[in-house]
Amino acid sequence: MNTGSTGPSNAFIAASWIALLTGLLFYIVGLWNASAMNLSEKGYYFTLLMYGLFSAVSLQKTVRDRLENIPVTNIYYGLSWFSTLLAIVLLTVGLWNAVLSLSEKGFYAMSFILSLFAAIAVQKNTRDSMNATEHTTAHTTNDH
Repeated sequence: MNTGSTGPSNAFIAASWIALLTGLLFYIVGLWNASAMNLSEKGYYFTLLMYGLFSAVSLQKTVRDRLENIPVTNIYYGLSWFSTLLAIVLLTVGLWNAVLSLSEKGFYAMSFILSLFAAIAVQKNTRDSMNATEHTTAHTTNDH
């Protein structure tokens, strides 16, 4: 629960969005330019990115909901954890077996993890900003 009346700083919001867009852009451009990769492989890695982003944001939301005493079923909470870890494991297995140089494998791994982390930060900032706005609005309404 956000106990303060201020949300995240504009600098942190901007840094989170820049990190998310950078991770996404570099990962996708890397896939686009991967001439040695079959189209099906590119589809696999793109799908993993989308799945990973969704599962990471879902995990952040369920963890936060539980901290704020908002009901979350155990099955959804468990699925959120499982999905996030599965996306990371599937990327790891895919890269381990890929015919790519170590620098390319590292590039995909780092841009993937950057994207997941940044998506969590953007979602957290969005929620914190909404809570701060609600808190400020409620505080202003109570003052009048």
